[in-house]
Amino acid sequence: GPSPSPGPDARQWAASVAPAAHGGPEGHPAGGAPAAAQPDGDPDTEEIPTTPPAPGSDSERIRSLLVPVADPEQRPAAPTVAPVLPGVPDAHRPQVRAPQVDPGDFGGIPCPWCGTPNRPDRHFCGRCALSMAGSRVAPDRLPWWRRLLNGGNGETPWAGERPRLRRGFGRILNWIVGALVLALLVFVVMNTGTAIQAVKDHFAKRAPVGPDTYKASRSFPDHGAKFAFDKINNTWWGPGVSQSGQGEWIEAHFAEPTRLLDLVITSGVSTKSDQLTQSALPHRIEAQITTKDGKKTTRTITLDQAAGGQRRKFRAGDVTAVRFTIRSAYGAATDKQVSIAEIEFFGPSSGNDS
Repeated sequence: GPSPSPGPDARQWAASVAPAAHGGPEGHPAGGAPAAAQPDGDPDTEEIPTTPPAPGSDSERIRSLLVPVADPEQRPAAPTVAPVLPGVPDAHRPQVRAPQVDPGDFGGIPCPWCGTPNRPDRHFCGRCALSMAGSRVAPDRLPWWRRLLNGGNGETPWAGERPRLRRGFGRILNWIVGALVLALLVFVVMNTGTAIQAVKDHFAKRAPVGPDTYKASRSFPDHGAKFAFDKINNTWWGPGVSQSGQGEWIEAHFAEPTRLLDLVITSGVSTKSDQLTQSALPHRIEAQITTKDGKKTTRTITLDQAAGGQRRKFRAGDVTAVRFTIRSAYGAATDKQVSIAEIEFFGPSSGNDS
């Protein structure tokens, strides 16, 4: 409904506080002059009393609604530091979670494959779906020869453990390596005796071995073939021809098959260095070895132009004869002939057999 008009008490209180709101004395306007009196006899004009309203009246309630408004506050001065843009926020680092075991059914039977507990009535794991009855057993590694012969019939490897995929060339390479290994084994088996004998010859104690007979293609007078095997180094053998004596030979024979290990040849007419120029010295000698079964092998011996005996390795077994043929010589001249002071053979000592 329409709001009730203010009563006479409210009008009286508003008239009393109006002069104070305009800054003038009570009952006077703001300019300080007294208010003009209302003409007498006006029925609409009433004198407003200046007494305060009674507590709890309508005027008191209206007065409580009049809230004085404070003057506007002064704004603070602008800051002396210029504003800056905010920094780039740090990126959030991802949180890494540690692997956790699926609890499954606590108190149940653990899966032999992943270890997850399962109910006793389950036949397959609820996590990995593998059989609860089986367990993974790594197969024993086959020997290399069985892997080589087995080919591609081996057990299929598990996922995650499969070997590197090999193309056709890889399979061919495997066959080549296998053939080489097989050939090496055959070679070792067939030469085991030779290897053992070589080791024995290396550590055997040497002993001189003299030939039973000897001969030569030709000899200088009083310097026959026997002087090359008499174990005296101031006697010598010479073919009696000038220059290098190429093609001339001297041969030693053994009555019993003999094993020879080393050979010592003394060039010239003596071991003295001042007598080296008296004759030509052998340079390359071809040694033909004859064994008890009639087989003949040839070796080349190269000597130095030096005085004294020169030792060379001469591994040969079951030897019955050795022929030394001169192929070249040092200091060959028309007034010189090639000469050999001594040829010595050495074999294993009889004490090695004990």
